[in-house]
Order: sequence, then structure tokens, then C-alpha cells
Amino acid sequence: MRPDNPDLVTVVGIGAGGWPDLSRTGQSTVAAADVLMGSARQLDLVPASVAAERLPWPTPLLPALAGLLDAHRGRRICVLASGDPMFHGIGATLVRLLGADRVRVEPHPSSASLAACRMGWPLADTEVVSLVTAPVDAVRRLINPGRRFLVLSRDTATPALVAGVLVGAGYDAARLTVLAQLGGPDERITRGRAAEWSHPAGDPLNVIAVECGDGPATAVVPGLPDSAYESDGQLTKREVRAVTLAALAPTPGALLWDVGGGSGSIGIEWMRAHPSCRAVTVEASPARCATIRANAALLGVPGLSVVEGRAPGALTGLATPDAVFIGGGLTADGVLDACLAALRPGGRLVANAVTVESEAVVAAAYAKLGGDLTRLTVSRGSPVGGFTGWRTMMPVTIWAVTT
Repeated sequence: MRPDNPDLVTVVGIGAGGWPDLSRTGQSTVAAADVLMGSARQLDLVPASVAAERLPWPTPLLPALAGLLDAHRGRRICVLASGDPMFHGIGATLVRLLGADRVRVEPHPSSASLAACRMGWPLADTEVVSLVTAPVDAVRRLINPGRRFLVLSRDTATPALVAGVLVGAGYDAARLTVLAQLGGPDERITRGRAAEWSHPAGDPLNVIAVECGDGPATAVVPGLPDSAYESDGQLTKREVRAVTLAALAPTPGALLWDVGGGSGSIGIEWMRAHPSCRAVTVEASPARCATIRANAALLGVPGLSVVEGRAPGALTGLATPDAVFIGGGLTADGVLDACLAALRPGGRLVANAVTVESEAVVAAAYAKLGGDLTRLTVSRGSPVGGFTGWRTMMPVTIWAVTT
């Protein structure tokens, strides 16, 4: 089947069951192709009677993809994908590259759908994290008491890596179910506890179902305990952090610049607000950059981008932000102006000042641009001999403005 568009690329999802499990439409689409593109494993699932030219994906794929498609433009191109091509698959990549009008997708049940069916879990209530391209630390964001989730594995080593992360997070008794070759004739299931995981590496085509059970809880709202972060003292304290994140108002998919990252807490908790939130942290100290990366990994957002350098120079070339937080360097020449100029229309800037000099910068900006000005003083109870008294932290002035 081929609509009139001569530049159309069709994408057919194929599972471990191969050709016999394809729908009639999927089979006819593949059979009518001039060129078949996919992994070597996927191409081998198509019978020899299909006469199309077969092109295995190059490595790395993404840099070569546009040129590969252009080289065969005008021919009937069919791309093979695992399961549902629009679920962490090549279909979504092709739509971003070519536009939805040039891509038609024939899906197969995704591995997540099949795994949820095998486990008896409602897919709508089950979170899924893909480790095909992400580091294993990405699962940390999902770990909490009583939670269960699915992990799309990168290879045979992934189950053992996930077990190690669970043990490191205090979830020794978490249950892992590894479902391999789902939907195929060689489908098999392996179960075990995280702390006792000693199964040999199995099939690379696997999904991991994780049941956390009991363990230490990590809040999902801004304002994690200060103890959650490694720090040399440059840390936005918990109460101030919660108010700052509320002023920044993270929304799904939005990009934050965290200028003067310190321990990375603002960028980290921005990204924890939603899986699609993105952040870039700019920090001049190499040691603090290393600390930020470690904190981001331990708190489940290893995708936090860390730029080593001083603002405003280090801001050059960064993607346009939806929000900017200035937690350090506010008095440096050009920092505030550069951040305001970089924001998209309707973007939000929040700056925290703790010194007289930085307060003067904030006061001048407030007088010129308006916005909201808040002074926050936090006192924490602490021992005074055999009694309890208040220990007051330095006051923080928070300026928030929308461009």
C-alpha cells in the first residue's frame, strides 16, 4: 500500500515473532518496498522472497540518517522498527526529521505493551524508562516504596546494572522480572531479587519489570533534604530551593539555564519535576562540575547538561532557555543582561541575592523591569544547651520577572 506521495517513508513495526506476526497491511507494505532499512536482526526476519534491497543501519545511525534517506529518495522506502515505532523508536525520529506528512507508520505491539500484559499491569499506570540511549542512573527517578515500572534494556548487561542501582538505593529486596524475546517463539522469563541477582547475561532483546517493594522514600516535589546533595557548602538550602523552584514554575519540556550551579540542586529538581524537563547548569569550578554530575546521577537525572565556564561567556551557543536561574555571579559584568536577552518571549528569570552588592543589582533591575520581589528569612530549630533555639540563616532576596 502506497499513497500518492512519492517521498513517503513507511515504517513497519516488527516483533520477535517476525514475519508471521505482521498484519496483512504490514506484510504488503514490506513486500512492496524497493528499499528495506533496519537493523541486521530486523532485516533477517523478512523472508528471502521479498525482493527489496536491504540496507542495515550504519553506526552511528543518527548522523547518517538524513543522507541515507536522501540517497534513495523517489524509491519506495520501508523502515523496519522494533514493536511500536512511535514508542521510543525510529518512527518518532523520522517524524522529527522529515515531518509527519512524509512518514506513515504501521505499528506492532510495543515491548512495553507485551511486558505489561505478561505482568498483569495496567499500562496506563505503569511508568516506562528507556535505557537504550540513557545511562542506567535514569531509573533512580522512578525508585520509591511500592512503585513498579518497566525498563527497556540496552543489552544483556542491563538487568544486572539495574539490580545494582536498586541495591545502591536501599532496595535490596526489589523484585526483577526479565522478559526476553517477547512475542517470539523463544520468549522466556527470568525472576529474582535485586541483592541476589546472579543470573548470567541473557538475550539482548529484553524488558525489565521492577517491583520496588519497601525502601527509603524520595520526595517528588521541590525541596529535597540538603543531605540528598554532596556539597562544598555552595548549595541553595532546602526552604529557599522550594520557593525558588516555585518561582521558576517548571513546565513539561521546558529548558532551564542554572547559572552558577554550585551543587546543581536547582537544575536537578527542575528536571525531576517532569521527565521531559531539561536543564543546563553553568559552573566555573571544575570540582563543582564533577559534584553536579554526581548529584544528578544519584537523583535520577543524568541527562543534566553541565557546562564548565564563567558566565556570560559560557552562555554563548546554548539553546534558548524558557527559564533562567541566577544563583551565582549576579554581580559579574554582563551576566544579568545576557540572561535576560537570551530568554524567549514570555520566559521567566529568577535571581537570588544574599549580599548587599547582589541585592543592589536586583533592586536596580526590579526598579527598571518590575516583577516580584521577595525576601526570605529561614530559621531552623537547633539545640541550645539542654533547650531548643532558633538558628537563623542569611536572608535571601528573590527576584522573579517574566519577559
